[in-house]
Amino acid sequence: MTETADTKKTRLVQGPGLLLVWVYGVMSVGAVSRSVYQIVTDYGSAPLAHTLSAVAAVVYAFITYTLVRGGERARRAALVCCAAELAGVLVVGTWTVVEPSAFPDSTVWSAYGMGYIFIPVLLPITGMLWLRRSRTETAQPPVF
Repeated sequence: MTETADTKKTRLVQGPGLLLVWVYGVMSVGAVSRSVYQIVTDYGSAPLAHTLSAVAAVVYAFITYTLVRGGERARRAALVCCAAELAGVLVVGTWTVVEPSAFPDSTVWSAYGMGYIFIPVLLPITGMLWLRRSRTETAQPPVF
């Protein structure tokens, strides 16, 4: 059976991509755990913060899935999600620094991810760089 362009998958989980998937996976588990706990135990005290933590969890999980899935479509989806994630981290991070009273409880993206050792602001940048590099590598003609 020959592979067509649709069935051939671009491997995104190789080299540094494997570490990227691992970190996104850990962040997914952390963000899901945090948001579920916050929503179940104390949603009323800071609904915006807890909802944003849940949004971060969904974004991390989706990016993890697309990186593992592979393929050009998944790579593009992950790239868009990384850009959206970076925008979210920058907006929420700036908002929590400028107007801390708007968030009575912190989110994953508060203060640019300071509670997570700034991984939330560094991860989408690293992800976008890796995804651009993986596109460049797959665009090269095969060497015979």
